[in-house]
Amino acid sequence: MSTLHRPLGTLTDGADPVLLTPDEAGWSYTGLRVLRLAPGTSRVVRTGESEAFVLPLAGGCTVDAEGELLTLRGRRTVFSKVTDFGYVPRDTEITLSSAAGCEVALPMARCSRRLEPRYGPAGDIPVEVRGAGQATRQVTNFGVPGVWEHADKLNACELITPAGNWSSYPPHKHDEASECEVVNEEIYYFRIAGRDGVGHDREGFGLHRTYTADGGLNEDVAVRDGDVFLVPRGYHGPCVAAPGYPMYYLNVLAGPAEERSMAFCDDPAHGWIRDTWADLPTDPRCPVTTAEGRR
Repeated sequence: MSTLHRPLGTLTDGADPVLLTPDEAGWSYTGLRVLRLAPGTSRVVRTGESEAFVLPLAGGCTVDAEGELLTLRGRRTVFSKVTDFGYVPRDTEITLSSAAGCEVALPMARCSRRLEPRYGPAGDIPVEVRGAGQATRQVTNFGVPGVWEHADKLNACELITPAGNWSSYPPHKHDEASECEVVNEEIYYFRIAGRDGVGHDREGFGLHRTYTADGGLNEDVAVRDGDVFLVPRGYHGPCVAAPGYPMYYLNVLAGPAEERSMAFCDDPAHGWIRDTWADLPTDPRCPVTTAEGRR
């Protein structure tokens, strides 16, 4: 059984679907929590030595970060629209409250600097259509360098891959410091759409691959709604959405570099594929969502 693939149910913390600390992952920086709030309830979360984004997955919430209030309108599901989000610093006690109930992700990274809480409006988030042909996908760049600079170590973005398409392709890596790449630990958190393309359930599936050139890692797994995959090193990609089942994933990255970066190197056996995209149309299904809703 893979130690990198964590299926739904293997990282639970009470009623919460995911509690993944850097120690549990076996590395130094990157973590993820996914919390559920029942209607009319509140939760207290202590960030400890990690900064975090507060990213609504379903529903909205209010974040009280020691007196700083962030109101997140959220969304119906990850396949319905681009959401607003919040940033909260390390060494902070936050209270999450939701009148109607919500599910919220907290991508996290151990860091040194303590910054201030901050709100990220959905309308300010760039939505990128990346790739072409069957490698077309949507990248929602809410927490990446060059877009969101208010973080010490934490990088995060969302991807939607239309049914039948490939993403995280060509395979790439970021496990050494070089002119091409920086070291980043990475988490993939998957949601798989149901038959209506908006809700999500465990009926559908996708595929994910992670490997190293020396064969020390060679993982080919089927992923379903709510699964987590850890990438400590090596090439990763593709993520393939099965026909009929659009795929979402939240990428969380952090590492030891002084400056935040998501620089990577392609697998030289497959990097040539990028050159073919100039002659291919993009999939008209992308972008799937914007801050206004589904296209």
